[in-house]
Amino acid sequence: MAPGCCNRCQGAFTMAGTRRTSFRRSGTARLRQDGLAEDIFQGIQVSMKPSAMDLDAAYAACRRLARRHYENFPVASLLVPREKRDALAAIYAFARAADDFADEPGVEHRLELLGEWRRKLYGCAEGKADDPSFLALGDSIRKHRLSVVNLDNLIRAFEMDVRNNRHQNFESLLYYSSYSANPVGRLMLELFGHRDPELFALSDYICTALQLTNFWQDVRIDLERDRIYLPLDDMARFNITVEELKAWALEKDAPLNSEMADRWRGLLALESERTWELFRKGQPLPERVVPELRVQLRLTWLTGTTILERVEAADYDVFHRRPKLRVFDFARLYFKARRPFVFDTAERRVGVSAN
Repeated sequence: MAPGCCNRCQGAFTMAGTRRTSFRRSGTARLRQDGLAEDIFQGIQVSMKPSAMDLDAAYAACRRLARRHYENFPVASLLVPREKRDALAAIYAFARAADDFADEPGVEHRLELLGEWRRKLYGCAEGKADDPSFLALGDSIRKHRLSVVNLDNLIRAFEMDVRNNRHQNFESLLYYSSYSANPVGRLMLELFGHRDPELFALSDYICTALQLTNFWQDVRIDLERDRIYLPLDDMARFNITVEELKAWALEKDAPLNSEMADRWRGLLALESERTWELFRKGQPLPERVVPELRVQLRLTWLTGTTILERVEAADYDVFHRRPKLRVFDFARLYFKARRPFVFDTAERRVGVSAN
C-alpha cells in the first residue's frame, strides 16, 4: 500500500512510501511541461539486449523522478529495502507519466496516449522494452512477480478521469478508487510476497480511505480544475449545487458563518465518517504482514487518519488552509508506528502498544 500518488493514486502510494495518495497532482507542475522527464531520461539508450548497466541507469532515472516529484517518497521509501524501493520508483515513474497523458489536450488524443502506454506495459512484462522507464518496470514485474492487471487498472483510472469529472454517488467513488488507489496497495503487498485475498481486501479498505481523504483535503484544488469528487446525490441531500459550491468555495474569503457553510459542514462530516469506517475496517492489516512491512503500513494508516482528523479539527474548512502533515508530524508518527497497534473496536481511533 502506498502512501495515496501524482495525486490520483497518492492515497495508495502512501503505503508504498509516502502520503500525498495519489497521482492526481492537484495543480502541481506537469511533468512534460517543466521538462523534467526529458532531463531525467535524456541520454539513456535501451539496446536490443539491455545490459545490467542499462538497467541500473533506468532504475536510477526512476529514482530521480520519484525524488523530484513525490514529496514524501524519499522519507517513506527508506522504510523498505533498496531492491523494493527501486521497484516502487519504477511503478511511480510508470503511473506519473500516465497521469500526464490524462492532462493532454483533446479527449481522443489522451485516450490514444494511454492506450499506447498500456501496450508498452504488456510489452515490458514480456521482456520487450523500448524506453528506460519500462525497462525498469519490466524487470520489477518479473523479479517480484507483480500482477500486470494492477498496473493496467491504474491506466484505466486515468482513462476514467479523461471521460468523467463527476460522480453521481458514493458507490461511484468506491468504484473509481478500486482502480485509482487499490491497485497500488496490492502491488505493495505483492512486492513483499503477499497474495492472500483477505490481505488484499484489508489493503483495499485502507487505500480507498486514503484516496477519499485526499479528495476531502483537496476539494478547493479540484473545484478549480472543474473536478468534483463529492457525490452529487449527497450534495443534493444537503441542498448544495455544483454552481453554488464553486461560487462560495472559490471566493477569496469563503464566509464560514453562513447558512451555506453549515450545509457544507454537514456534507463533509458525512463523507468523513464514511472514510473513518473504511480506515477502521483496514486497520488490522499492518499486524498481519511480514515484519519488514509493518512499520510502513502503520505509518501509512496513521498519516492518512491524522490528515482526516485535521480536516475535522478545522471544522471542515479545507478552503482557507489545506490540511497536511509537516516534517515534525512524520517524525512523531514514525515513532508511533514502531509499536504494534492496539485497536478498540468501540472507538474510531487506534492506539499503540506500550511495549
